[in-house]
Amino acid sequence: MLHFVLRRLVQGFLVVIGVTTTVFVVTRMIGDPVALMLPLSASAAQRAAFAQQIGLDQPIATQFVRFLGDIVAMDFGDSLWQRRPAIDVVFERLPNTLLLISAGLGTAVVLSIPLGAIAALRPGGFVDRLTMSVGLLGLAMPQFWLGLVAIMIFAVTLKWLPTSGMGTAAHLVLPAATLALTPLARFTMMVRAAMIDELNKPYVKTARAKGLGLIRILRVHTLRNILVPFLSISGWELISTLSGYTVVVESVFAWPGLGLTAVQAIQRGDLFLMQAIVFVIAFLIVLIGIVLDILSKAVDPRIELN
Repeated sequence: MLHFVLRRLVQGFLVVIGVTTTVFVVTRMIGDPVALMLPLSASAAQRAAFAQQIGLDQPIATQFVRFLGDIVAMDFGDSLWQRRPAIDVVFERLPNTLLLISAGLGTAVVLSIPLGAIAALRPGGFVDRLTMSVGLLGLAMPQFWLGLVAIMIFAVTLKWLPTSGMGTAAHLVLPAATLALTPLARFTMMVRAAMIDELNKPYVKTARAKGLGLIRILRVHTLRNILVPFLSISGWELISTLSGYTVVVESVFAWPGLGLTAVQAIQRGDLFLMQAIVFVIAFLIVLIGIVLDILSKAVDPRIELN
């Protein structure tokens, strides 16, 4: 196990370096970074002085070597927007994003397992058709639209919840619910399909013939057997949420996390802050992959960790 973790950490570090290097190359291919960071009214002398100040006047090869050294030292320079170390801004906003993701995906996981199991008990029945219809609706609705509708109904019309920002537990309700809908639909449909497949297997029929109750069979046997695929799809949803969905939800609700910060960094041409955000997200994705592999092995010892 230790050998597997160390090997995956080395591989993950190379992946993170590759991703951040891609950001380095792309940001210099799409145009002059100095032009993106300074206002249009800046003079040629101001541009030259600024480029020298942040090291962008050096050859690309020299910049790249310095860039790799800074990554190892976790030094991404000062955010041009915040006027302080970019990595400090990322670590300040990261807990807010993790809180939102935990609330949203946690809600989706907790609700999807009983909903999917109940729907699987009578395929084609009323509850099953209702669950499938709501699930398809959840997959079809864009999160930005759902967020705006939720604000209009629960914040503007009913005045039950705040419209945006972060402060109290009430501020978390709407963004977490918006973030949870798509994963909830996908998790529920996956649990339903896997549970129907498990309930039709011979071991379930044998257990029923021996007099075991259906609830006990579900709790002791079938739920355990669907944990590995459930972990896989949960990991994929977590990665998708961390790298994409949070940008939309945080922007709609002005939630001060990494997603909103990334949008603001792009709008302000803050190259150093963007590089720090990409590095941290890539590192977290690699870490999530390692943890999911270990959990899958713990659930099913037959799985080989390569």
